[in-house]
Amino acid sequence: MDPALDPLSQVFALLDVRAARCTRFEASGNWSYRFPAKPALKFGAVIRGDCWIDFSDEAHHRLATGDCFLLANAPAYVLANDEGLVPEDGITTFDWTRSDVARHGGNDTVLLAGSFAFDASDAALLLDALPRFLLIPSRSPSASVIHSTLQILDLEIRGTQIGAAVLTDRLADVLLVQVLRAALDQSAGEGFGWISALVDTRIGKAIRLMHNDVARPWTLEALANAVAMSRSAFSRRFKSLVGLPPLDYLLRWRMRLACDQLRRGATISATASQVGYSSESAFGHAFKRVYGHAPKRYWREIADF
Repeated sequence: MDPALDPLSQVFALLDVRAARCTRFEASGNWSYRFPAKPALKFGAVIRGDCWIDFSDEAHHRLATGDCFLLANAPAYVLANDEGLVPEDGITTFDWTRSDVARHGGNDTVLLAGSFAFDASDAALLLDALPRFLLIPSRSPSASVIHSTLQILDLEIRGTQIGAAVLTDRLADVLLVQVLRAALDQSAGEGFGWISALVDTRIGKAIRLMHNDVARPWTLEALANAVAMSRSAFSRRFKSLVGLPPLDYLLRWRMRLACDQLRRGATISATASQVGYSSESAFGHAFKRVYGHAPKRYWREIADF
C-alpha cells in the first residue's frame, strides 16, 4: 500500500472503489417511481426541480435543486414529485440497457445518479461506516464545489464526445470524495464510524501511522506516545470513534491487506512478512482469528477460482 496515500485513499485503493454507472433522469408532470433495495453505494443529485425520496420505513426527505445525497446499503425507496401516486417500477419502466438517460415527459425535474462497485468481501469496511441516507443540501458551504463537478458530469452523460465513459467514471469518483468531505464538515466529524476518526487530530494521526508502517510491531503505549495521549485516554477515544480498540483495528487492517496480497498471487510467507509477522504460524493464527479459517484455505480458494 502506497504510504503517500492518506488512509481513506488507501481504503478506496484496497477496495478498488470505482464508478459502475452514471445516469440521468428527466421528468415533467406527476410521477412516482420505485427502486429496489441494493447493497451498494449510490449517489444522487437534483440538477433542476424538486421531489421526494421515501423509504420503506416511511422516512421521507424533500430534495431541492442543488441537493446531493448518498445511499449506503439503501433499502427500497421511492422517488416522486407526487406522493399520492402509486409508484411505477423505476427499473422495468425504462430501457436502461440502451441508454443512460430516462425520460418521463419533459425535463422540469432532472436528477443525476450513479453507483459504485468494489470488492464485496470487504464492502462493510466502507458501507457500514456511512449512514443509510446522507444529504448534502444546496445551502451547504461545500455545495458550490459539488455543483461544479455535477455540471461537468451532466454534460458528459448527455454528450457523445470520445472518452465520455472515462470522464464520467472519474468525475463520479471525484464527486464521491467531495460529498464525503462535505458530510464530515457539516456533521463536525461525528457519526461516520472510522471515517470520523480520520479527521480527528490525534486518532487520525494514529491511523496514518499504522497504515504507513503496518509491519511495525506497534504497541498501545507506542501509539499513545506518538499522539501525546495517555494509554487509557487514547484507547477510549480510539474505540469511541472507530468502534474497535487500536490493536484490534491494526489486526483487521493487516488481514485486509493480506487478503489483497494473496489475491494478487503473493505467497503466504511473503504476505506474513509484509504485514508484520515473523512466521507463517503467527500469521495463520491472526488470519484465522479474523476470518475463521487458515490463510492456506483462502489461498487455495483464490487459486481454484
